Amino acid sequence: MRIPAHHPLPTRDVGHEMSTDDEEDRFIGRPCYLFNPSLRPGLNDTRCAHCRLYLTAQCPHIDEFLDDVEDLSPE
Repeated sequence: MRIPAHHPLPTRDVGHEMSTDDEEDRFIGRPCYLFNPSLRPGLNDTRCAHCRLYLTAQCPHIDEFLDDVEDLSPE
């Protein structure tokens, strides 16, 4: 079986704007990035969502991620 090497295109939810490049860039290529080896090697794109530390207590930027989630919570 062959696994495609390309990344899926970003999806767009109705009623939501797509992320700007600045917003997107802040979650890519951080110096603390460590690829999560339980994922397929093709996902090693330095995105925080593919980092071994993502949303763990060891992540040095966990507060930033939690702030991002809190911004999306209904009041």
